Amino acid sequence: MALNSSLELHEHEHLRQKCEQMLNSSEPNANAQYCPGTFDGWACWPNTPAGSRAFLPCPYFITGFDPSRYGHKDCTENGTWYRHPASGKVWSNYSDCINLEDLDMRQKVNGIYEMGYIVSLIALISSLVILSYFKSLRCPRITVHKNLFASFSTNNFLFLLWYQFVIPYPSVSFENGISCQVLHVILHYFLVSNYFWMLAEGLYLHTLLVCAFFSEEKLVRCLYVVGWGFPLIIISVYTTLRIRHGDTDQCWINDSNFSAVLLWPVVFSMALNLFFLCNIVRVLLIKLRSAPGGNNSRPSRQVIQGFRATLLLFPLLGVHYFITPFRPEPGHPLEPAYEVTLAASASFQGLCVAILFCFCNGEVMAQMKRKWQYATFRPRTNSYSATTVSHKPPPVQLVSNTSPLLEV
Repeated sequence: MALNSSLELHEHEHLRQKCEQMLNSSEPNANAQYCPGTFDGWACWPNTPAGSRAFLPCPYFITGFDPSRYGHKDCTENGTWYRHPASGKVWSNYSDCINLEDLDMRQKVNGIYEMGYIVSLIALISSLVILSYFKSLRCPRITVHKNLFASFSTNNFLFLLWYQFVIPYPSVSFENGISCQVLHVILHYFLVSNYFWMLAEGLYLHTLLVCAFFSEEKLVRCLYVVGWGFPLIIISVYTTLRIRHGDTDQCWINDSNFSAVLLWPVVFSMALNLFFLCNIVRVLLIKLRSAPGGNNSRPSRQVIQGFRATLLLFPLLGVHYFITPFRPEPGHPLEPAYEVTLAASASFQGLCVAILFCFCNGEVMAQMKRKWQYATFRPRTNSYSATTVSHKPPPVQLVSNTSPLLEV
């Protein structure tokens, strides 16, 4: 039996020694016919009477096995273990350890993740190209949008790598190579940066409305620290703690006590963003009620549009943290619905970001419309102009009551 991970090798040796001790201490009935106890590499099968079947819980350390299920091993009538007809070797039946319905559900959920990340990545890259192409859109506010898109697109790309090269191959996580550990760290850095750039969006709008005098360029430089710097500090602390305490098994996939180092800053950023949004609502209502039409104190259409986009996106980004405490137990009837909701809300976040901040942005739509009209009508206009210029007009005749026709 081939073992493909350091964890399995460790468990194999531990269980083998434990099995030997148990079998040596047991004394079967000498007058009864039985199959001798044995260790098959995954489980320790006890001495079993001839013509019976032994049951043991499925190994917990094998990926894809359900420890609540049971494997079995048959002892034939002549006191020998059953041999598989295809291989001719002694066989332990672990086929019931795999929940095929659960496996099918997990594969479909992973498919939703992959599809969502692909669609989101395409939308985000398209948004970055659009915002970078039009020079008239180059301003501090669009710079913040572009950094948000860059954070999401990089995170989506890394998640696609994770689902292509780590999730389908349990041996990769069990071997626990340095590459998959580094991928985990970088992926979670950009995941945290997503939420801090959303905080930067809220902070920018809040400053724009509340502060009368400030430099947008200096504010954007501060937002770079918020969006890229703070997540770097958080992920550095998280990584250091896991390494120092030896919590580095299986590509860091398993839940860790140090995951709170990532969770609480994200929750804090969302709470702070919620405060900004609530205060923005208050300030907008005051300005809209007090300022007459055309007054300079009235908030601009771009500010209101940016606020609307941020307000709509905020709950979308928070769905994961809102529903996590209500995660159903494995095997619960609501577990598939929960996993699908979680997959859709996480993987399509990037698409929502691109739609709200780019494709539905009034300035972007105006630039796209102007570019389309220019590209569509310019050839037709040139053709018409060439025709009229090359055409020689006919002579104009003037008529007078006292003179003959004059040709001009």
